[in-house]
Amino acid sequence: MSEPANAPPLLGAFSESWRSSTARLILAYGALFAAWSIVLIGAISWETARYLENLVDQILQQRVHFLASVDRTRLPELLAATTALDLRGVMSFGLFDADRRYILGEIDQIPGELPVDGVVHALPHGIQRVSGDRGSRTRGVALQRSDGLVLLLARDYGTVDRVGAIIRGSLVWAMSLTLIPGLLGGFLLARGPLRRVRGIEAAIQPIMRGDLRARLPISTRRDELDMLAAIVNRMLDQVERLLGEVKGVSDSIAHDLRTPLTRLRAQLYRLQRDSLSGESGALLLERCLGETDALLDRFRALLRISELEDLHRRSGFRAVDLADIVRRAHELYAPLAEDKALGFSLQISPLPAVQADADLLFEAVTNLVSNAIKFTPAGGQISLRTTVGAHGAQIEISDSGPGIARGEREAVLQRFYRTQQGQQRSGFGLGLSIVAAIVKLHGFRLEIGSNEPSGARMTIHCSPAAA
Repeated sequence: MSEPANAPPLLGAFSESWRSSTARLILAYGALFAAWSIVLIGAISWETARYLENLVDQILQQRVHFLASVDRTRLPELLAATTALDLRGVMSFGLFDADRRYILGEIDQIPGELPVDGVVHALPHGIQRVSGDRGSRTRGVALQRSDGLVLLLARDYGTVDRVGAIIRGSLVWAMSLTLIPGLLGGFLLARGPLRRVRGIEAAIQPIMRGDLRARLPISTRRDELDMLAAIVNRMLDQVERLLGEVKGVSDSIAHDLRTPLTRLRAQLYRLQRDSLSGESGALLLERCLGETDALLDRFRALLRISELEDLHRRSGFRAVDLADIVRRAHELYAPLAEDKALGFSLQISPLPAVQADADLLFEAVTNLVSNAIKFTPAGGQISLRTTVGAHGAQIEISDSGPGIARGEREAVLQRFYRTQQGQQRSGFGLGLSIVAAIVKLHGFRLEIGSNEPSGARMTIHCSPAAA
């Protein structure tokens, strides 16, 4: 939309105005209106000319047949009366003998192209009058009476031409009075959206410089530009949130890995400095390997989350039996729950099949069950069951552990976030992040609630519509 540097500001604004969609729409409408007006006026002009032509022909035929039937002695008198009644001089007559010699009237000779047949014909070159004036386009009729006289009547066709000229002149005026204000109005209407586009362009500049808190302006019109600005603002909200998560993950990685890396370096330095051997050296090397494995496990979990957030994995979805997934998860963790003296119940209801990745859903369920076993004290209860809710199948894992505070239920889904109770146990703070990524990939919903009187309740809403 930019103009050359040497273009005058007014010319540049004018050019931009006519490149806008509003101006182009007005131009297209104006062109359509002009074309349709020309067709309409042309049809009106043609119909009017044809009607007037038929009217002239009827008048000529009526008069010539009337004059052909009157007595010869009265003929000159009636012809004179016809001339006297013609105040505009559009009607002319001529009377000729059987040899077509002139007797009387305004017409002194019969045109060669006019047959004496009593039928009205067009005379495009007019007729020769006694006064010497040939006249304009004319229609005439010649008829031979029973007494041998030839009667010629002609009517000037200029009136019809003048009517057509008036109609065409009206078209020019109508188009001028319509298109010129329309073009000016289009120019003025296009300036408003252009100003708003300039405002949006100015608002985008801070965003391009990295200030994601800036937003596009929205007016009270609620038109298409406002709808587009609102969509972009929602996109910016999402981008800002995602970048905030990336920054949070980066900070968490730096904070979470600093301690094990420091310990690993200290142990390697001690091994180098003291040249330990034997049992103490082997123990120190084992600790170093343990710290290295822990670091690798953290990175594997992060890569696993990134892999799950790739929506292309949906291409491998198929019909999955949720009851079978829940049953296998119970069989896998039942021995571990028994070792911790925990009650681990299973309740399965008939469920509709859903489109999903069976392995990923199994991973999500086992992560939730593993967390429940980890945080439930000895003698507690864990329940794994399937139900059918208002929106489809549900998988519910509840325990009698410390639960998750209401204010932390969103935060626990973030990477590396650990509750106060979680910090007292081993782990990386990535388990629920993996579950959240799997649920989001499927279009399902993870609900974190409380299990009265104490404990946590995790529910995966497996809506087929969402999937």
